[in-house]
Amino acid sequence: MKARYQYRFYPTDQQQQSLSQLFGCVRVVWNDALAICKQSEKLPSNNDLQKLVITQAKKTIERDWLSEVSNIPLQQSVADLGVAYKNFFNSLKGKRKGKKLGSPNFKKKTNQQSARFRIGGFSIKKSGVYLAKIGNVNPIWSRELPASPSSVTVIKDCANRYFLSFVVDVEPLDTGCARCRSGGEPINIDAKNANFATGILRKSCEISGEELFFPEVSRHGDASLWQSLPGGKICQSIGIDLGIKTFAFMSNGEKAESPNYSRLDKRVRRKQKQLARQQRDSRRRNKTRIQIAKLHNKIADTRKDFLHKLSTKVVSENQTIVLEDLNVSGMVKNRKLSRAISQQGWREFRTLCEAKSQKYNREFVVINRWEPTSQVCSKCGYKWGKLDLKVRTVQCLNCGTEHDRDENAAKNINIVGMGNRHDSKRTQRQSKTTSVASVNEASRITAPSGR
Repeated sequence: MKARYQYRFYPTDQQQQSLSQLFGCVRVVWNDALAICKQSEKLPSNNDLQKLVITQAKKTIERDWLSEVSNIPLQQSVADLGVAYKNFFNSLKGKRKGKKLGSPNFKKKTNQQSARFRIGGFSIKKSGVYLAKIGNVNPIWSRELPASPSSVTVIKDCANRYFLSFVVDVEPLDTGCARCRSGGEPINIDAKNANFATGILRKSCEISGEELFFPEVSRHGDASLWQSLPGGKICQSIGIDLGIKTFAFMSNGEKAESPNYSRLDKRVRRKQKQLARQQRDSRRRNKTRIQIAKLHNKIADTRKDFLHKLSTKVVSENQTIVLEDLNVSGMVKNRKLSRAISQQGWREFRTLCEAKSQKYNREFVVINRWEPTSQVCSKCGYKWGKLDLKVRTVQCLNCGTEHDRDENAAKNINIVGMGNRHDSKRTQRQSKTTSVASVNEASRITAPSGR
């Protein structure tokens, strides 16, 4: 699998000028190639585009300065345009998952700038990283590279920060008992092997031979945790319910509170109003624009740090991670919650958990968004129906258990992800009548105090 390692560096004044020239050439090549593609009836090949916008353009007076930079980033810019068009066409045909992509756009000078070097355009030395026609740059090596990189991308963000992003090939780490991955099938647990007197469900791992058990097992054979008896190796599952105030509520009872972005958000709004009053292309407006970019980067860095730490903790402590497929694009249509939802980074957290699960040989499961995780009792399976968002606690009318709304949803996510659904026939037989439920509904479902 491929992984990306990013390091910050501080270029000298001469290197900043060389990098600015390189970014400008890469941007011009992209825009020239995109203009040719938009004017052509048939999409030209990458080789034809490289001949037009690089080889032949260098011989003209208008583009002869393209020869002053390395040719490798210019070729990669044309290749990136080809990939962008391929993703665009696959999205139109339905071959690409996710939302529909638009056609490639022209690049602007004020946006993030980047240039990619392949093998032959860079080398790693003791003195730093050598870039063709740029020189040696000295990144801050916050961690070692696990292997030799296949490419490096020089990035300058909107706040004028510089980064080196390396792409390396890494092997998944085999840590702990991996729930018997023969053929990708999980261990089949037979509820007849459960010892209900001690609350332990025993099963031997078919690969490692270790004895696995469920420390929490109901009389219906439902279990929420995996553990390993000898050696203390990790072998458990966890369901995670994502929210706004509490970012993640986990099936084991743990919470992860969201970072508070309100102070930085107020500063962004104030600077945006100041930017709107300033004259275009003025020095003061450009200064304010950079200040806004730094505030946005601070918010993004705070969120990224929080998500990385939380995803690492979740993946390292559990063998199976279960999340719910959220319709974020539909949820942000709520004008009162759209800003708060957009700042959470739910999709980024899911992507990080999925990537780290693949790296550390874990199992990552995403359940259907239409699963009624907030409408079902996680203990007996009784379904009480939809609840208003202001209702945070609910008491089951069948078994009498009082649940926190988010914790109950997290447990149901874990149960569905592990394939341990409640038996609907047994639930109907054990549930009370509708008349009794309607009488007790007012006293059983409560909103949080102080709201």
